[in-house]
Amino acid sequence: MGRRFAEIAFTPLVKEQQEKHGSRRSYERVEQSFIAGSHLGPDEQTIIRTRDSFYMASVSETGWPYIQHRGGPKGFLHVLDEQTIGFADLRGNKQYISVGNLQHDDRVTLFLMDYPSQSRLKILGHAEFHEDDATAKELLETLRMPAETTPAERAVLIHVETFDWNCPQHITPRYTLEELAESLDPLRRRIDELQKENARLRAVLQPSS
Repeated sequence: MGRRFAEIAFTPLVKEQQEKHGSRRSYERVEQSFIAGSHLGPDEQTIIRTRDSFYMASVSETGWPYIQHRGGPKGFLHVLDEQTIGFADLRGNKQYISVGNLQHDDRVTLFLMDYPSQSRLKILGHAEFHEDDATAKELLETLRMPAETTPAERAVLIHVETFDWNCPQHITPRYTLEELAESLDPLRRRIDELQKENARLRAVLQPSS
């Protein structure tokens, strides 16, 4: 955890709870860290570029939090620089809850899960929309995946304020079909080899008529 994340997340009431439960002293050291934690490094950029989904939280003007799941092929969430990520916002159910919330308050939290490695990256930032203008068209040429056929309604940029990694405790490993196939392919090939060898031996051992 970097200093900037602690500055944002550790509000006075949070600090009261840390003091009450005995963790305040250790987190005070985080607040004094020389590591800002506001620029995406190689590890952060790798997990962002290889996700096929993420969760995005926003807050409405009535104060209610809302979490949206976003999915797509690996690479649909782009790293544009060390403090900016972006994606093409495709047409969906037209509820526009996140879009409306972010008109009120542009602050977002993203959760990126890597279930096989039991890793979780949290990103805090500010969302910026571009829709129906020259900037949107230019951005969507970069953000839109080549094979995507669903219309893109806007380009979304997230200006990263800070981030933090969580420990793997309580993250249950899960695997996509693609990830399972990569692990199982060597076993399938070996089974195929053994079946062929078994058939050959049966033919050799079968008594002639």
